Amino acid sequence: QVQLVESGGGLVQPGGSLRLSCAASGSIFSIYAMGWYLQTPGKQRDLVARITAGRNTNYADSVKGRFTIPRDNAKKTLYLQMNSLKPEDTAVYYCNADQSLTPLYSWGQGTQVTVSS
Repeated sequence: QVQLVESGGGLVQPGGSLRLSCAASGSIFSIYAMGWYLQTPGKQRDLVARITAGRNTNYADSVKGRFTIPRDNAKKTLYLQMNSLKPEDTAVYYCNADQSLTPLYSWGQGTQVTVSS
């Protein structure tokens, strides 16, 4: 069973930056699309950034131009570089692999991002 461990969250002021990491166990990390999702209390988990095995990327309109989603297949690690952060980016962020946008694995514990002055 693949395990996903997110890290890198924290408290940051508006306009600041954070880099989230998602470490994945298992030997088949490179063959799947990977994505970052955010969840706020009482709401569903939403996909905000996705990178395919071929490294094509897609972003939600709310983060386009501010976030990037590199992946390092050798390290089995997915990243989310978050720049120009806004208070509305505050959420718990999760990662997962997907097949045709269907998440494949059990969710990790997520990492809390709080944007506040």
